[in-house]
Amino acid sequence: MSSAINNHQPLRWLLALAALYTLYLAQSLIIPILFSGFIALLLSPPVKFLRTFYIPRAISSFVLLALLVTPFTFLASELIEPAQKWAQLLPKITVQLNQKIDTISDEFANQKEIAEAEVAARNNTDQGFSFFGLFSNDKPKPEKSDELEENTVEKHIKQGGIELIINGLSSAPIFLAQCFGCLILILFLLTYGPSVYIATRRFPQIANKKKLDSIVYEVQKVLSKYIVTISLINFVLGVATAIAFAILGLDDPILWGALVGLLNFVPYIGSAISIAILTLVGCVQFGFTLIALVPAGVFLVINVLESQLLTPMVLGTKMQLNPLVTILWLFFLGWLWGMLGVLLAVPILVCIKLTLERLNLLSHWVSFIEAKG
Repeated sequence: MSSAINNHQPLRWLLALAALYTLYLAQSLIIPILFSGFIALLLSPPVKFLRTFYIPRAISSFVLLALLVTPFTFLASELIEPAQKWAQLLPKITVQLNQKIDTISDEFANQKEIAEAEVAARNNTDQGFSFFGLFSNDKPKPEKSDELEENTVEKHIKQGGIELIINGLSSAPIFLAQCFGCLILILFLLTYGPSVYIATRRFPQIANKKKLDSIVYEVQKVLSKYIVTISLINFVLGVATAIAFAILGLDDPILWGALVGLLNFVPYIGSAISIAILTLVGCVQFGFTLIALVPAGVFLVINVLESQLLTPMVLGTKMQLNPLVTILWLFFLGWLWGMLGVLLAVPILVCIKLTLERLNLLSHWVSFIEAKG
């Protein structure tokens, strides 16, 4: 028996590698389907509720989808101008940071040269005055051209800004087309998804239909609750951050509130990215002083309160995940699917955990995924 299992082991590895390659190759198809499926799960309960009032699924789905998309569209239109402004400032920030690092390096180098000059001067005192320095071997150092340095910095800034604008304009049509495709897919999933599921239940391969119904209902209920709860928590985080930044007098507080709220969908890594971005923003507005760390520090306090108090209290312990498993899963899907994979990582992991629990499969892996202690 063991020899037969060992004989099938290479085949399993080949199947796993083939599945991994397929997931990577078909990411442009799989990612929109997964994203649309999660949004459809989120909107499915209210569509089902409105169906009890004899409202057609197509109408209720369209209205709910419009109510969901309209605020985000309005917010995006309001944030385009400040986002473009900061995108143009990004190359300047990078150059300023490089200049600051070069200045610190030059200071260390100058201190080293001064120390070496003092040692050389002490050595030269034993050799007389050398005709009062008339035949000294020291050569005058060439002075740096400030005008040339400013022109170089300006050139780097312009090149970086042009590259960002070109990249944004080139990717905008593709992004808009993908968003439109996702909206159409969500609408069709909400309208015709239940009828497709009923037809699927009639397949003879599905023996225990009640168990299938139980699994689908549980996954839909818990995952929908998880997505709604996390979305509300991140919304509160973004609003609190925007209010705090407005009180501090930081430019474009709504932009940074929306950004940290969006990045908070990525556990741990999103908060770290937000702190790094806010540190740069503080350096731009307040200069390279300790005050520049205030925006990042304020966000860190708000984020700690959210992650340690609000989220466990609202979400409960049932949906918590092992932090190490979560980080590894984020890295894996980030490597496989990029930034969109990182955003979808946690809902996919929650869905896998719920499915394994309801099927009573791989209980040791379920306990490994869960947060303990």
